[in-house]
Amino acid sequence: MPRYRELSHWLSTVDESLTPRPTLPGDTDADVVIVGAGYTGLWTAYHLARAEPGLRIIVLEKEIAGYGASGRNGGWCSALFPTSLTGLARRHGRDAAVAMQQALHETVREVGRVVAAEGIDCDWADGGTVTLARTGPQLVRARAAVDEARAFGFGAEHLALLDASEAAARCAAEGVRGGTYTPHCATVHPAKLVRGLARVVERLGVTIHERTPVTAIRAGAAVTAAGTVRAPVVVRATEGYTPTLPGQRRAVAPVYSLMVATEPLPTETWARIGLAQRETFSDHRHVIIYGQRTADGRLAFGGRGAPYHFGSRVSPDYDREPRVFAALRRTLGELFPVLGPDVPVTHTWGGPLGVARDWAASVGFDRASGLAWAGGYVGDGVGSSNLAGRTLADLIRGERTELTTLPWVNHRSPRWEPEPLRWLAVNAGLRLMTSADAAESRTNRPSRRATTFSRLLGN
Repeated sequence: MPRYRELSHWLSTVDESLTPRPTLPGDTDADVVIVGAGYTGLWTAYHLARAEPGLRIIVLEKEIAGYGASGRNGGWCSALFPTSLTGLARRHGRDAAVAMQQALHETVREVGRVVAAEGIDCDWADGGTVTLARTGPQLVRARAAVDEARAFGFGAEHLALLDASEAAARCAAEGVRGGTYTPHCATVHPAKLVRGLARVVERLGVTIHERTPVTAIRAGAAVTAAGTVRAPVVVRATEGYTPTLPGQRRAVAPVYSLMVATEPLPTETWARIGLAQRETFSDHRHVIIYGQRTADGRLAFGGRGAPYHFGSRVSPDYDREPRVFAALRRTLGELFPVLGPDVPVTHTWGGPLGVARDWAASVGFDRASGLAWAGGYVGDGVGSSNLAGRTLADLIRGERTELTTLPWVNHRSPRWEPEPLRWLAVNAGLRLMTSADAAESRTNRPSRRATTFSRLLGN
């Protein structure tokens, strides 16, 4: 049996047993069967059970609730979305783009409301996000982000441009020139959130079967080695693990994100770093980094940079990439020299996230087949998975609401290219972004190639 506490710092610090729930005992019937006990699957179950308490809902999970990204992520419950406002407007119109962003803003408040109402202790802190600019090109991108927000009617109360002193007052990283700040993000302990949510849905009458890998999804059924769950509605909520299902190899690319966590830092160190409101933090480089100040005083810090694996393979062996962990420690030391030359890391971990070919997250339901899905969050799923769950609950119940008219509903992303083109494209893009960041740091000039690549993604 996997040693679940070793999967992440978060899972190692939940105050409960991670003993798996019983497996599926055999063939059975349900009204709704959900494949995947991460945020998407559990939020869908939660809102369905709240809306219609009599529904027979079964959740099937290959390992345990929170095994995947939901138990390993950076702990940002944010209003971030992989497609920019400009990209959404280009595809769906300005009003639809604004509605999507407003729904994401409201989602952060909604998750906080449910956490409080259901008594889920997940170290919730409404600190917002500070995104630093530490080079000239990063400062240009910070200003462009604010200009875009203003063009869509979002004022400084939603995204503010910070000067050097204002940014450093929130996060005193080395060489800060400015940045942006949004209040639309909360810091969470992600494993406590997903494990708490699993307990809540069980109280509502939902059945969760763990250690029950689904081998096939088809209209009217989810098939496992232990038996088949027959249901008129089948929800795929598998995110970065989607390519492991038959016929889904090219649906999303499983891209790995890795993290490190320091030992608890002394008060005097935090006085020099900042993050006094437990703000989440990042900067405006091309290759994403992300971090938070945990409730127990650690720096939890992560980023992209791990390679995409040929054939969309997903394996526990890919969760740990020493080269990337070393780069994360090095970046932490560059951001916060107070940590010293050997950043005191106690935990290292990682896992896959789902990337659609057009970088567009989606949620949908085909009533004719009864098949539903949500995902493609590109790492921004802590908040948007709640919006997905609420939307799926409305779609499945046949309700037409403000959520069911949002532009990501029933969006169909194109399939990724066959191999070896997929492997070449994803890893070439990663190398391009990494080299662009290095070049900008050396020359203090923006990378034209990276900007062109971003435009090709439709962002």
